[in-house]
Formats: sequence, structure tokens, C-alpha cells
Amino acid sequence: MEINELTPAEAQVWRAFPCGQAVDFRTTADEDCAAGADWGPERTLRASVLRALLVSAPQEDGEIAALRVIGARITGALDLTHAVVDHPVRLTHCHFTDPPDLYGIQLRRLSLRGSVLPALDLGSARVDGVVQLSDCRVRGRIQLSGAQISGALFLDRTELTAQDDSHPVLKLNQALIEDDLRATELRAHGEIRLNGATVNGSVDLRGAHLTHPGQIALDAQTLTVNGDLSLRNTHVRGWIGLRGARVTGRLDLSYARLSNPEGATLRATSCTIGELWLRKGPPPDGFLNLRRAQIDVLFLEPDMVPDRMLLNSLVYTSLTPHEPAERRLPMLERDGDGYVPHAYEQLTAAYRRIGDDDAARLVQLAKQRRHRGTLPWYGRLWGHVQDATVGYGFRPLRACGWLLSLLAVGSVAYALHHPRPLKPSEAPDFNPVFFTLDLLLPVISFGQEGAFAPEGWYQTLSYALVIAGWILATTVFAGVTRTVSRQ
Repeated sequence: MEINELTPAEAQVWRAFPCGQAVDFRTTADEDCAAGADWGPERTLRASVLRALLVSAPQEDGEIAALRVIGARITGALDLTHAVVDHPVRLTHCHFTDPPDLYGIQLRRLSLRGSVLPALDLGSARVDGVVQLSDCRVRGRIQLSGAQISGALFLDRTELTAQDDSHPVLKLNQALIEDDLRATELRAHGEIRLNGATVNGSVDLRGAHLTHPGQIALDAQTLTVNGDLSLRNTHVRGWIGLRGARVTGRLDLSYARLSNPEGATLRATSCTIGELWLRKGPPPDGFLNLRRAQIDVLFLEPDMVPDRMLLNSLVYTSLTPHEPAERRLPMLERDGDGYVPHAYEQLTAAYRRIGDDDAARLVQLAKQRRHRGTLPWYGRLWGHVQDATVGYGFRPLRACGWLLSLLAVGSVAYALHHPRPLKPSEAPDFNPVFFTLDLLLPVISFGQEGAFAPEGWYQTLSYALVIAGWILATTVFAGVTRTVSRQ
């Protein structure tokens, strides 16, 4: 393309390119490029001219060529499919009439900061530096599937709006980002899809608003993040999918507002997370699905627990902040899978790791009570007996209380009315305390029970004391066995 075929605006950009000089068409620094459709020819560039410039424009010795344009209206489709561009490309605060097609492109650096675009295709692109898309407004889809970016990807304050629900507004499937993915205060009206993507730095979505009511707002199945995944102070209408994801650092949902009343707000099944933070915010409006997740540190404030959770096979090493067991047990009672023994064992283990054995015993007691509700009537009846007598072995002092109470009743009763001796010439002196102990303790004998025979109501009392003694002995044995097995 010859320079005499260019408009004055295009010629200005053509001359600035070999030296990497910036061309700024803006009239004011804060103008709104959404009004770019009305910009005149004095700041309009044809996409075909920019393509020719990047692919075949001459360069000057000793200079670093670069395309740096600010505040231009770019007409036509910028088609650089599979192109190899050795120059940085910076088209900031520009208005694109057609979606740029950069599929499979190889370039050093790309910045479209503050621009308005119908859509953008960077699928399978190879970028040696950063991709800067901050403050952009995109009315269609950004396609980055399979892209490899050696630097960071910036989407801070970008606004993404889906034309329909058939495609995500941002697609990063199988993409590789060697540095961070930063999208603070992102506004996405539609689905963001990160399936199979790898980010060797961190993913920062602090203050983002993700809106896809009733549907998936952030689909990050099998996502790998070697740093932190921050959703701090994020508002999500829809649900977050992290099935099979791996976050080496922290998944931070502090101050987040999650809303999906008809279903799960967070589905983190079968994922591996270094730390999961749910704190300093309202409870999610919807349930949490943490089945089969493996978490090193679970930072979960009791006030953040929603009305329903799915915890089957959830594994965590530590649970913070430290709270009394009474504050933690409602989380297990709200498990949508019903009675899940594993959830109680995990909470017990977390308390034992920090040396809070009293809380651990309380959790085990709650587990037995919850299990009792799953038994047939006779099992529930026996469970109530164990609970009332020794607290399933976790309240052994109760047995002492029952024993002393029955001993007092029997001793007073038989002290007031001595039973008849079976063999008066051979019978020992009657002792109401040891006679009652003979009735209560099925193993130990003080020689009183076999020497005296109570009659009438006192005989009925002796039968009741014998039965109570066997029940106490059986429940104490069962409780002690259960406690020893837990140790």
C-alpha cells in the first residue's frame, strides 16, 4: 500500500509507525469512546491500512517500530489471523466498528485499553508480553481459548455484555497465562468460562460484578491457579463452578455476595485448594457444594454458613477461626446429604489437632444423636438409654450420678424395712448399702443379695435395681469401648 492512497489520519499513523511514536486523536483526555460512531474522517482509520502497516510496512534502522494509536475510529474488520507481528500493538481508547480477528496471531504485546469493541477473537494467540484489555467495553464475546500469554492478562474495570446466552462473554478454555490474570472491578453480564486454563500467577477478581441469574456465572472447571484466586468483595448473581480445579494458594471469598436462590452458589466438588476463606460477608443466598474437595485450611465463619451445604467426603486439615463446637455443629446439621458420618469425623479431627478434646467429644456425641435418627425404633430406644445414662460414653460421670441416686434410694428403702434372711443362723448382719450395691453391680458380690429375700414392694424394687444395674453396666461398657476405639 502506497502512502498517497491514505487519508491524512492514516498517513500520520503510517509515518509514526517506524519510530514507534504515538498518535493521539482525542480532543479531551476523558472523552467517551462509546460515541466513536460519530467521529469524522479526521480520526478514522481503515482496518486494512493497519493490517498492511503491521504486516509489511518498512522500518527505519536504529528505531523500534510500534503501532501506537489513541482515540481513533477503526472501520472494517482488523483481520490478522495467523499473522506474525514483531511489533507492539497499542490501540487504546479506540472505537471498533467490527470485531478484530486475531486468531492464531503471534505478537509481542497487545493493548486495547479503554476501547469499545463488538467482540474480540484471540483464540490460540501467542503473545510474548502482556495483553491489556482494561477499561474496555465489549458488546460480544472475547475469545481467548488456547491462547498462550507469557505476561499478564489485564481486564480491570472491563465491561462485558453478552448478545445472547449461547456463548460466554469471556472464554479462556485451555489458555496458558504465565503471569497474573487481573480483572478487578470487572463487569460481566453473561458467563465467564475458564475451563482447563492454567494461570501460573494469581487470578484477581476483587470487586467484580458477575451477572448471569440462575445460570453459571464463572465456569472454572479443572482450572489451575498456582497463586491465589481472589473473589474478595465480588458480587455474583448465578453460580460459580470449580469442579476439579486446583488453587495452590488461597480462594478468597471474603466480603463476597453470592446469590443463586434456586441452587448452589459455589460448586467446588473434587477440587484441591490451599486455603478457602468464607468470611466477613452475608451468608450465600443458595447452598454450597464442597463434596470431595480437599482443603488445607478452611477459614469459615459460622455466620457465613448458608441454610444448606453439601459436605460428603470433604477433607480439610484445619478449621479456623476457632469456635466452640456448639457454633460449628449447625453446619453439619444443614448438610443436604442428611447424616454424613465423615463430616462429623472431619470436625472431630480438626478439634483434636488443636488439642480441644472437649469440643471433639461434643461433636462425637452429636454424631451419635444424629445417627440415632436413622435407626429403627428399637435402636432409637436403646440409643436414648445410652444417651440418658452415659451420653454414649462421652459423659461417663452421668453413670456415677445414676448409680449414686439408685444407691441412695435402695439404701433408704431397705434401711427402713430389712428384708427377711433366708437362713437366719447363717446370714451375715444386714447392711442396706451393700445389699443395694449387690443388686446394682452385676459382677461384684458382697454376700448380701444371696442371704436376704425382700418381699412385696421391696422385692419389686430389687428387681428394678438389678435391671438398672445391668443397663448401666452395658451402657458404660459400650461407651468406654466407643471412646477407646476413637482414641
